[in-house]
Amino acid sequence: MHPLANPLTDRRIVLCVAGGIAAYKSVDLLRRLTRAGASVQVAMTKSAQEFVGALTFQALSGQAVFTDLFDTQQDAEIGHVRIADGADLMIVAPATANVLARITAGMANDPVTAAVLAGRAPILLAPAMNVNMWENAATQVNVATLVERGMRFVGPEPGVLACKWTGTGRLSEPADIAEAAARVLCPQDMAGLKVVVSAGGTQEALDPVRFLGNRSTGKMGRALARAAVRRGASVTLVTGPTSLTEDTGATRIAIHSAAQMCEAVCTASAGADLVIMAAAVADYKPTDVANGKLKKEAWGPSPSIALSRTEDILAKLGSERLEASPYLIGFAADTENVEAAARGKLASKGCDMIVANDVSLPDRGFGSEENAVEIVTSAGHQSSLSLASKDAIAHGVLDQALREMGGQKL
Repeated sequence: MHPLANPLTDRRIVLCVAGGIAAYKSVDLLRRLTRAGASVQVAMTKSAQEFVGALTFQALSGQAVFTDLFDTQQDAEIGHVRIADGADLMIVAPATANVLARITAGMANDPVTAAVLAGRAPILLAPAMNVNMWENAATQVNVATLVERGMRFVGPEPGVLACKWTGTGRLSEPADIAEAAARVLCPQDMAGLKVVVSAGGTQEALDPVRFLGNRSTGKMGRALARAAVRRGASVTLVTGPTSLTEDTGATRIAIHSAAQMCEAVCTASAGADLVIMAAAVADYKPTDVANGKLKKEAWGPSPSIALSRTEDILAKLGSERLEASPYLIGFAADTENVEAAARGKLASKGCDMIVANDVSLPDRGFGSEENAVEIVTSAGHQSSLSLASKDAIAHGVLDQALREMGGQKL
């Protein structure tokens, strides 16, 4: 397993819970952090305990919860200095308007603000409050001040709030907060790089109802985008239709056809440092697209579909290479002679690296959670990444790309 595939493993995290209705989501956040392998110590304000009991957090974390700054036994056993000093990351979720104001002012009159003030670890704030409170000038000044001090924010999100107002103020989903935590804890060895990733398959319309497509789900491409974002890159993800909804942190451009993907990728690649073509782009499309649904009576007993070639995006990018062009990686999904196919594609497409995998095997490739790949490069290097999660494979591919690029962009 690549160490960056799960940067939360064996990390010590302090989860600070303030008094807001969104505190119930912090229970799910705690569960996600512990399942990822983190050791989590919880600190709660008195108001937070009005919404969720400390016993819930203690049962899920397996550790005593810091709830009273002036309890001599608690302070001796836990202590705001002790838990803050040993933390790799501190998360405040929910971070209410009140707590944000008190953190900005440097107050330390409850377990949460005292732990934050005493901490030296990175601090991730997840705000949750009424939209008017979030938009209030005082809150915005506090947020700007905390950003200047190096604190990170995730959310808040727009939507219907607990107070029945609609607007920005919802706590980010626990999965998104956990992902933001992973980004904070990941080495930023790709900071400053602009990366473009294509993902998923394309759909080539036959009529308004039917299309020609393939089995790609976009999992590998999304794993590559997520890995690059975690490592500090600015990422544009051009993706075909997919049922995947998790936030990768990339700027997402949704497309359907190969032509749309070609336009989006070529536009996004201008000024990019690295382009990764992980999408399974259709090689052919119907020559004629019907304006209305084709009835089966019109097909006849032996229907045929005339096809024409789509633009080869990888070859187009490879043929237009300039000195300042991005490092170009292509993916090759095959069912036999994978290494030979990869070398042939490397030569024919004019790219810098090919990542090839055997999609005929049931435990890898389209739709699976894992993958195994062969990597060949124009510099003559070859390596293999054995069966692992697609997140681990993604980081392995990025490692090889950075080595091949020679760190000249870093």
